[in-house]
Amino acid sequence: MAVLRPGRWVRHLAVPAVASLAALTTALTTAPAIPAAAGTVAAGPRADTDVIVAYTDAAAAERAVAAVGGTTTRRLDLVDSIAATVPASGLRGLATASGVRTVTPDGSVRLKAARWRADTDENSLYSIEAGNGAQRVWTMKDAAGRTVTGKGVGVALIDSGISPVEGLNAPGKVVNGPDLSLEAPAVVTRHLDTFGHGTHMAGIIAGRDTAVRAGYESDPRNFTGVAPDATLINVKVAAADGAVDVSQVIAAIDWVVAHRNDAGLNIRVLNLSFGTDSAQDPRLDPLSHAVEAAWRLGIVVVVAVGNDGPTATRVSMPAANPYVIAVGGADPRGTAVRTDDIVGDFSTRGSATRHADLLAAGKSVVSLRVPGSYIDINYPTGRLPSDPAQRLFRGSGTSQATAVVSGAAALLLQQRPTLTPDQVKRLLMTTTDKMPTADPISAGEGQLNIAAAAAAPTPAYVQTWPASRGTGTLEGARGSAHIADPVTGVELRGERDIMGSSWNPGVWSAAALTARTWSGGVWNGRTWSGSSWSGYSWTSRTWSSALWTGTTWTGALWSSRTWSDAVWDGRTWSARTWSARTWSARTWSGSCWT
Repeated sequence: MAVLRPGRWVRHLAVPAVASLAALTTALTTAPAIPAAAGTVAAGPRADTDVIVAYTDAAAAERAVAAVGGTTTRRLDLVDSIAATVPASGLRGLATASGVRTVTPDGSVRLKAARWRADTDENSLYSIEAGNGAQRVWTMKDAAGRTVTGKGVGVALIDSGISPVEGLNAPGKVVNGPDLSLEAPAVVTRHLDTFGHGTHMAGIIAGRDTAVRAGYESDPRNFTGVAPDATLINVKVAAADGAVDVSQVIAAIDWVVAHRNDAGLNIRVLNLSFGTDSAQDPRLDPLSHAVEAAWRLGIVVVVAVGNDGPTATRVSMPAANPYVIAVGGADPRGTAVRTDDIVGDFSTRGSATRHADLLAAGKSVVSLRVPGSYIDINYPTGRLPSDPAQRLFRGSGTSQATAVVSGAAALLLQQRPTLTPDQVKRLLMTTTDKMPTADPISAGEGQLNIAAAAAAPTPAYVQTWPASRGTGTLEGARGSAHIADPVTGVELRGERDIMGSSWNPGVWSAAALTARTWSGGVWNGRTWSGSSWSGYSWTSRTWSSALWTGTTWTGALWSSRTWSDAVWDGRTWSARTWSARTWSARTWSGSCWT
């Protein structure tokens, strides 16, 4: 999900040279005594001072400050420190306390940008992959003797597109499926991520810098996704403003299912980092039926629970479907240890009946940036100011957590290609790290531990939930998420798809279960695009950041108005005439790209 809440970036504090603890203590204890309050016994002189406490364990350091009568005033997690005010009498005890590395005076400081380092940022992919065990899995071998990095596994990403920035531009890394977005007619934006969300997810799932050598995936100097050698299948549905109708998403899922076994694809995982607020029974909802059909045909579907927070009792659709893997977001609270992690305040709680199956890192996650995209322009504080290459971006949400789990599923499927989706889900859910301080409902089974899953025996496990029927309404599947004519404000509603074709749930739902909804480029009776999508992949020559000026997708290229009487005639597909309504606010953009 991409309804995001504020993250943060921190600049390095340049602290003066360290004074000796003895000298510091002496200076402080000569300060004037503080008079005792009336009716109390004076305990002798007390002088408080501001200090910087460098820690090896943040929680332990905070407890140590409190134990000597001090107060933590600020977390400085980027430099593994806290700022605190402590009495002089407690300095020696604090300096020798468990979890404390050094105590230095907090004199006059100045701010200066320090070069960003993945190994000192608890929200970098390097740190996330160290914590969830992905780096250990990369040293394992599959049955063919290859290291387990996702080789040969296709992960379909239905999102806002993928742009071939560094980390995603190696030949064969990304294969373009159909562009089903409203930007498809324009060559300059076709398949590319004008919004910025899809590329961020793609980097988390399978990014790999060209400088990364085989066997050195754990080098913090380079960017590496969870399954760095998996293939990404790019199915774009969302435009630069987030505009997308649920019928486009269903068509995209159907395309992935129909082409899962195409040469060179081997689509075993489907990532859906979004959802709607549909209130339909998941046994009836068409979006739910689409993902269940994919699951039954051998694709592990990983879906975000939503970003509606700890009071929301209903997860997003299609995470409401009990078969798929529903993912919530974890907050590391600024520490490398996982026992103090909690559920992110953005993550939908759900109910005892349906909630997140498990959690993965979702707070302030660092991934790849698309220069000039909507997110890049509208949320510039998401950029890392201390990143000299200015290629990284920080975002929070269950979107990011979902991408982490999709990468983990790809690792398992390379290691054991015969795993069924049910077995993958069982492995991931039964090998988690428990979260003793987290809410037991929203935390699900705990936090992802992919190394433990890879080391566990293959379970004999089959889910037996009632089968979905998919005979609900398309309008119900939209929930409150609609697109609209930007001129008149008239929204697309009712039982018609984005091309204006009538929706017949009985015909579609039966065809979805047997992967027969697409015929060439035709879906639901209309031609959407050509039929030769799967053979195209990028080279570094096909994209240049110079194209992304910020004005390419302002609407000037698609200014003709073709909406009439709330029905979009498929013949007007060549003109972009829709804008996002509530879908963008709920599931693609938000305030956490910071």
